[in-house]
Amino acid sequence: MKGSFKDLIVWQKAVQLSLSIYKLTAAFPPSEQFGLTNQLRRASVSIASNIAEGYGRSTKGENVQFLGHARGSNCEVQTQLVIASGLGFGSDELRSAAEGLCVEIGRMLVAMMKKLRD
Repeated sequence: MKGSFKDLIVWQKAVQLSLSIYKLTAAFPPSEQFGLTNQLRRASVSIASNIAEGYGRSTKGENVQFLGHARGSNCEVQTQLVIASGLGFGSDELRSAAEGLCVEIGRMLVAMMKKLRD
């Protein structure tokens, strides 16, 4: 592959998602610091990290595998955002923006995996 993983729009969006998750969870109750706050932050960081790690691997198959991990982490974030919403944690506006990024990232990951498999 040419260039850098930093050139990938999906990686850029994943970093943007992580930043938005950190902003969203800053307003979560202190009692959630080691619960939902930590889970959301770790899962969101994992998305961009797995995209980068897959890009750095030596085969397309390995890249697809790590993109699959990123997709799983993206689904994890989506689930946790639903739970946060049900508990009334964080701003609706920030949560909605994060949910939109998750949907967009998910579509991009599926398309990228399909392209690499073909």
